[in-house]
Order: sequence, then C-alpha cells, then structure tokens
Amino acid sequence: MSNFLSYASAILVSIAVHVLVVGALLVNWQPESKRVMIQPQFIEAKLVELAPKKKPVVKKPAAKKPAKPKVDQAKKKREADRRRAAEKKKAAALKAKKDKELKAKELEEKRLAELERQRVATEFAETLEQEQAQLNAQEEDRIANSFRQLIQQRLSENWSRPPSARRDMEAVIRIRLVPTGRVVGVTILQSSGDIAFDRSVEQAAFKAEQFVELQKMDAGLFERRFRQVDVAFSPQDLRL
Repeated sequence: MSNFLSYASAILVSIAVHVLVVGALLVNWQPESKRVMIQPQFIEAKLVELAPKKKPVVKKPAAKKPAKPKVDQAKKKREADRRRAAEKKKAAALKAKKDKELKAKELEEKRLAELERQRVATEFAETLEQEQAQLNAQEEDRIANSFRQLIQQRLSENWSRPPSARRDMEAVIRIRLVPTGRVVGVTILQSSGDIAFDRSVEQAAFKAEQFVELQKMDAGLFERRFRQVDVAFSPQDLRL
C-alpha cells in the first residue's frame, strides 16, 4: 500500500513539472515572422604541432672529490728552505763566475794596456835614440870634416909637385896615425904610374910628422875615423 502511494506521488510531481514547462513555453512564444536567424561561425582550423617530448634528465650522482692529503707544514717549510738555499747558492756561484770573468777581463785589459804603453815607450825611445844618433852622426861629421880640412891643408903645404906631374895623374895613400896625431906609417894604395909623383906624395905625409890638433879629438871619433886616413893626391887638388 505504501509503495503504491509513493509511485502515485512521483507521477503527480512529474505531471506538475511538465505543466509548468509547457506554460513557460507558451508565455515566451512569439509569431514566426519575428524569428532570429543565427549564422554559424566559421572556425579556422590549425594543426597544432606537438612539441617532442623531452627525455627526462637523469642526474648522475656527483663524484666524490678525493680527500686532500694532509699537508705537513714542517716538511713544506723545510722544502721551501732547501729551495731558497739552493737558489741562493746558485745565485752566489753565478755572481762569483761573473766576478771572476770581469776580473779576468780587467786584468787582460790592463795587460794589453801595459803592453801598448811599453810599445809606445819603446818606439818613443827608439825614435829619440835614432834622432840622437842622427844628431850625433851629423855632429861627428861636422867635427871630422873640420879635422880633415886641417890635415888636407897641412899636406898641401908640405907637398912639392915634381916636374913630371901631369893633370891626369893621381896617387892614393893611407896615413896611419896615433891619438897624439903623429904619423906612424904611409902606404901607397894607388900609384900614379910615376915614381917621382908617388915619392913626393909619401914625403908630404912624413913631412907633416904630427897633427897635434887631433889630441883634442874624442877617442871614439879618432878610432872610428882617424886611426887610418886615406888621401888622394892629384896635380889639380888634394882630396881626402
């Protein structure tokens, strides 16, 4: 009985709902001429590109860093001290080598400078010696010429030309003297070809006997130039 009542109530409620819907439609109904036309909208279709699926990144586990060995500070300091000592020793050896090379260079320069000084001094001394020797030779020639002129004059004064003398005749004699100027010997080096002419020449030398002026002469000059004196006699002149 209760089921029947429930079913009847449901039918009545359904009928009431339909009546309300039909009434609402009748109230909102309009004539056919006033219908509103609805145009369909065109929708542009586009293909949608699907992005490729990203592969999931698998993170590798971070590698563990090896543990740093513990530093022995005392050992590190000893090694640093050894390096510094080695570098200092190397620098000292290099400096000693450079100093040695510099000293050797300075000694060589001094040696060369001394050799050059000695060479210049020697050349200067030799030049002075040559100049002095030249001056001495010139002075010696001047003195010797003055004594030769004296001997020539004395021989010319003591020579008596023989009547057989001719212009082309010439006799050369060598007079030997001692430091006192005395004549100690006469030798005919070249005959004139006339005995009287040659004898007159010898007599002129012995007649002179002594050239006392030679006693004032330097001994060295006498030995070099007047120990022996060669004299040429000719009727024109008398030449030494």
